[in-house]
Amino acid sequence: MSLAETIDRDIVASMRAREADKLSVLRMVKTAFKMKEIDKKAPLTDAEAQQILTTLIKQRRDSIEQFTKGNRPELAAKEADEIVVIESYMPKAVGDAEIRPLVIQAIDEIAAAGTRPVAKDMGSVMKAVQAKIQAAGLRADGKLVSEIVKSELAKS
Repeated sequence: MSLAETIDRDIVASMRAREADKLSVLRMVKTAFKMKEIDKKAPLTDAEAQQILTTLIKQRRDSIEQFTKGNRPELAAKEADEIVVIESYMPKAVGDAEIRPLVIQAIDEIAAAGTRPVAKDMGSVMKAVQAKIQAAGLRADGKLVSEIVKSELAKS
């Protein structure tokens, strides 16, 4: 079952269970999926759907930051609750321990193809690491990946 189908099924379940907050979030996700399908003029793949969910989570994190600065804790809490619902449809987020070996492997592969990458080659290393993370079906915070890549490149 695709991610979009899972969302559709859970919308129906939320309506039956009268879970208004969850239903609201799921409808917003479905709308985001539909808008992307219309732009693309084709059905979404699961990878594209996950990318949309990642974007929605990032937007909510930015909103939490703004609401906290604006002294609106009730709105920040609502956004945090939405993140929890959206993240339940995402693959497990990985931490430092899972990312570091992928970074080292990517650096070694780039080094085998030519010279060992240095700090100025961070973009190509990041691209290789992100591809490895996606191929493994994992999800990682870009900021964390960036920090790990910087630290590993500094060792060379």
